[in-house]
Amino acid sequence: MSFDVLIVGGGMIVHDQILPSIYHLQRLGTVGRITIAATQVARLRDLVSERFTQGFPGQSFEAFPPLDSPHSVREPDLWRKALAEMAPGNLVVVATPDELHNEMVTVALEHDLHVLSEKPIADTLEASLRIARKVKYAGRKMGVTMSHRFDQDKTTLREELRSGRNGRLDYLMMRFTCDLRKYGSWGAFRHEIADTLMIEGAVHHLDILADLAGAKCDTIYAQTWNPTWGEYKGDSQALVMMACENGVKAVYEGAKTNAVGLNGWAQEYLRAECEGATLILDRRRLERHPYDAARQGRSEREGKGEAIPLREQPKWANAWLIEKFVRWLDGGEPMETNVEDNLQSVALVFAGIESSRTNQPVKVQEFLHKAREGVEG
Repeated sequence: MSFDVLIVGGGMIVHDQILPSIYHLQRLGTVGRITIAATQVARLRDLVSERFTQGFPGQSFEAFPPLDSPHSVREPDLWRKALAEMAPGNLVVVATPDELHNEMVTVALEHDLHVLSEKPIADTLEASLRIARKVKYAGRKMGVTMSHRFDQDKTTLREELRSGRNGRLDYLMMRFTCDLRKYGSWGAFRHEIADTLMIEGAVHHLDILADLAGAKCDTIYAQTWNPTWGEYKGDSQALVMMACENGVKAVYEGAKTNAVGLNGWAQEYLRAECEGATLILDRRRLERHPYDAARQGRSEREGKGEAIPLREQPKWANAWLIEKFVRWLDGGEPMETNVEDNLQSVALVFAGIESSRTNQPVKVQEFLHKAREGVEG
């Protein structure tokens, strides 16, 4: 079955990941007509650069506004017109700032369309719950592109943990640290929003930790802040501890304003302490240090363990997720990051923010349940 696709937004994520993935599916016959709506025509012109004309010869999209529009034109509501022209049962990809998601998803559902959205679902837990409820009652499908969990290195670590050869998982450690303290170094809008690290970074990382743990998070305790030298309006640093329902613990260190970046985006450090081995993922290299009962008290340096090759497959991250979503639309199994299940990721972020605000641990499932009761009345 073939689906027409409307992409709302024309930023970096559309340029680097979403449009190439949609073009590939169009080649396979899974996607039909492609439309892209953006506020500024300059963003759309970037999507017809040499990279696209050479990489995807003969493929194109309908542009809202048209590519020959004056450069100065700004039409923030043009997406509505593009969406209204979509036939029911097709697909809208929402790749816009978080605060716009609620309205765009609502209008898409009113036109009987399926939705694939950039993370997070919305800019608040309550708005995310409302969206999930609307999707349920509309009888449509909605997925969220939690791309980082489905990257090659994180997938390989997850499969190693699930293999059983390392015994029971005890706890996890994760480090994401960067030198992006100057204004604009992490994209100007991220320097302007509250709780920027939690919403723009930890939304992926806490999701990964819960997924690797293999259970929902029961309790979260977080401290977030912005040092005086960080040119952010919101908190850019975080230390977080999680306790999952199966007893697995996790600790997260996230920082955007350090003197040097040790493990930046897609180069994170993860350590899994298991009954039978220590697994270390550092800058996309995975290694295993097995337990040896005959050598009690031994100590080893990181980087000296048994290297585990990363899993190979044609697609990763958003490309893989987009394919999963289209297969779901075509009658396959629901994607792992369907909107209802992905509420766990949103709850983790906002429970962590609440924990930092109150300086108290937060019971995540109770926090989510209370928010749901408030929304459903």
